[in-house]
Amino acid sequence: MRGRRPKPTRLKLLTGNPGKRPMNENEPRPEAAVPDCPIELGPLARQEWERLAGELGKLKLLTSLDRAALAAYCGAYALWAESTEAIQKYGTMVKSPSGYPIQSPYVSIANRQAELMMRIASEFGFTPASRSRISAPEKSSSSSPDLFSHANSNDGRQASATDTDPRN
Repeated sequence: MRGRRPKPTRLKLLTGNPGKRPMNENEPRPEAAVPDCPIELGPLARQEWERLAGELGKLKLLTSLDRAALAAYCGAYALWAESTEAIQKYGTMVKSPSGYPIQSPYVSIANRQAELMMRIASEFGFTPASRSRISAPEKSSSSSPDLFSHANSNDGRQASATDTDPRN
């Protein structure tokens, strides 16, 4: 049985490497690009796609490989929004065919879609907690920074006072 999922090298470089484990220098590094919106998405999901793709594109966090994950998020968002609207319209409790009050099926749909959205959102860094673990690099003049330029020096960690102190 495998342990925790490995953290992508780019994320390790941004968040630091406290375990000082070796970086995977052979990890694939796809080029940043904004993929086309899938035709299967409905109008509300397409609206969310446009909003997120623009933001992720500016940050260069989106590649063509991320298309399915972003589409899944946008589809879940659309279903969540529709079910939330239905809950506001019909309430959280509805009458069953036998006349007894039961929980609206829209509640479980909304909950499941919200859960799915949160899982995908943490992968993209949409949540405050996932963003707090990332330190965006300063904007440099080079168009494609070398992700491993500082990985070889100091084993990928930030220089500290003890590293520069001649007494150590």
